[in-house]
Amino acid sequence: AIARRTASEGLHTFIAGRTQSRLDLVAKEIESAGGKVTAVATDTTVTSDVVRLLDRAVDEGGSLDFVGFNAGNNRMKPLLEMDDAFFEDTWRLCCMGGFLVGRESARRMVGQGSGSILFTGATASMRARPPFTAFASAKAALRGLSQGMAREFGPQGIHVGHVVIDGVIDGEMIQTRF
Repeated sequence: AIARRTASEGLHTFIAGRTQSRLDLVAKEIESAGGKVTAVATDTTVTSDVVRLLDRAVDEGGSLDFVGFNAGNNRMKPLLEMDDAFFEDTWRLCCMGGFLVGRESARRMVGQGSGSILFTGATASMRARPPFTAFASAKAALRGLSQGMAREFGPQGIHVGHVVIDGVIDGEMIQTRF
């Protein structure tokens, strides 16, 4: 939805996700509506992937005006049934991925003196409930990250925001899970 909107405003939009075939479907939809889009397979938890994506966006677009971080993995599991890997995987995508995208975006935006970074959160970022404890703690950490970034980079012309959006994005994962 974010990519469709930015492309409809005339921005060359880069979309990122782990699966190129899924990205290509979204890119086709945006292009058929008249938008300019580039799909780049990216794992936001891998520094080199994030650097490659953002460098390409700057190289092809001339500047980095807006970055939206909407990665998430809201999986349910009661705490006593949760192993370390489950918790870490949830945190790694929701928070570590946000840190990498935020840091690398800010590095590029500070030099140009402008830009906006938007992180999507959920009510879970403000209050947790079982069986979403891992997700809530990761989203709360992402919220804290965005608040710190806003205070650090706002004086340098970079807008950083965290928005709470409750609900699911209608896509293949939701169609097959629910």
